[in-house]
Amino acid sequence: MLSLFRHKRRKPPPPPTVSVAEGYLPIESAYSLLAAEHRRQLLDRIWQYTALSHAQFTQLYLNPIHRYAEQVQQLPASETHHHAYLGGMLDHGLELVACSLKLRQSYLLPTGAAPEDQAAQTDAWSAGIAYGALLHDIGKIAVDLLVERQDGRLWHPWQGPLDQPYRFRYLKGRDYHLHGAAAGLLYTQILDRPILDWLSGFPSLWASLLYVLSGQYERAGVLGELVIQADRVSTAQNIGGNPNKALQAPIHSLQHHLISGLRHLVQHELKLNQPGAAGWLTQDALWLVSKTVTDKLRAYLLSQAIEGIPSSNIAVFDELQSHGLVESTPEGKAIWTALVTQGNWKQSFTFLLLQPALIWGSEERPETFSGTVSVVVEDNSSDVPPSPTAPKAVSTGSTPTPPQPEPLAMEDADYLGTLLGMFEPVEPEINEAPPEPSLEISGPPGQVFLDWVKEGILSHHLIINDSKAKVHTVSGSVFLVTPGLFQRYAQEFPGISQGADQETEEWRWVQKQFEKLKIHRKRDDGLNIWACQVRGPRKKTILKGYLIEESKLLFESIPPDNPFLKIAEP
Repeated sequence: MLSLFRHKRRKPPPPPTVSVAEGYLPIESAYSLLAAEHRRQLLDRIWQYTALSHAQFTQLYLNPIHRYAEQVQQLPASETHHHAYLGGMLDHGLELVACSLKLRQSYLLPTGAAPEDQAAQTDAWSAGIAYGALLHDIGKIAVDLLVERQDGRLWHPWQGPLDQPYRFRYLKGRDYHLHGAAAGLLYTQILDRPILDWLSGFPSLWASLLYVLSGQYERAGVLGELVIQADRVSTAQNIGGNPNKALQAPIHSLQHHLISGLRHLVQHELKLNQPGAAGWLTQDALWLVSKTVTDKLRAYLLSQAIEGIPSSNIAVFDELQSHGLVESTPEGKAIWTALVTQGNWKQSFTFLLLQPALIWGSEERPETFSGTVSVVVEDNSSDVPPSPTAPKAVSTGSTPTPPQPEPLAMEDADYLGTLLGMFEPVEPEINEAPPEPSLEISGPPGQVFLDWVKEGILSHHLIINDSKAKVHTVSGSVFLVTPGLFQRYAQEFPGISQGADQETEEWRWVQKQFEKLKIHRKRDDGLNIWACQVRGPRKKTILKGYLIEESKLLFESIPPDNPFLKIAEP
């Protein structure tokens, strides 16, 4: 199974010969399903975030992910909203795991526990969060879809993985809240008995995970919040938004106030789904009349004595759009024009378009609109067929789904970089601050520094291969970023040089002590410092640092290379 990480370019074996009737999808193995490049990159990133050995990662993560892949096959994650394409459920699940583990790095769990207890439970909480994320939407395949085998029999996922070619359709009139509760039908097929036995030994974690798996996020504490946040990020990335900045905004930021104000207005003041209302809630979207809602939002925030509120609606539109709180039109604008129809009544409005989850989260939503909301687009009909990317009118009331990427486009490395690059590191909450570091000097100072790096990687105190990381893996070697890593060490242990050289900054002294170990690889010109090119989705820059070819000095098993780093020629 770990061949996914060792042989990146090896093609999967051809599927067994099966007579697949037209209109049916073939059964694929987990290996085949996970062989797509963007999924391999997600698996690599998940592994990096766990910092586990091969054997541990396989048991705790890769085996459940394989069972999940076999269960969801090529089913989509939704009919018309996010990941509404073949394989969308698998992509969404992997993205949620990666995003939730990235967010988890900013938390010391369980909250309020002694530092030694938090350290002892690190791997369990990471795994529990990942499982809650992976299984977040799995109930959809049990209650939203009707799946038919090629022999004409219906398939239900509690029967086990599909055993023959299949086709599917979405059930009309389905309950859009039911899938959260339906996960309980399936999660024991993904999480085996040893995993459940292990998790049940951590009462706080176990309770939170069970609440998530039953759809009761409001009772799931931090675990529930992380899954919801990861879901919003994955969803936004797929449909073209970016709510992450707002979700991670400081408590007193404008983004936070905008979210709080919108939630208050929609939940307590605005009329919905009727003539004269200020908004319409459809199956997958919340349409808010732009001027009415923005006027009320500004008035509400001013009444709360909140400073820095934009003085014009246009400025508010820009703020909402820039922070990903509203969905952009295909032309990149914040304002949509749509026609609301119910029976004989119809009227056109200009709207702000929001994800319902941004307003209600896990709370109970109102009934959805029984009519339709149709996007108004210009009629550019001609004898020339429309472009595949041209926006279309929406007659179902769902969020307009942007053009889905072709399979080859999904393999662009920037796809993963854009998704995971949406996060910025978040400092731990004050009441969860890490214990003051203590360092007992024993042995050469350079070796003490190296031991600190190794322990930091194992304990997740130091993250690796991330946009803000100071430790990366590149070309099979370990890359230590300078001066950042040495400065952090000196900041954590002020006075570490014990006045050895008062003319030299402490981090430079640490760096010299590290060089004395002579474990780093020198360049052909005899210099110590190497340069790495960073090619991400939004920037290209250079990192400088030391290369350590003997990776076992820091890793029991070296993780895959950072796909966005490449050693530059001296």
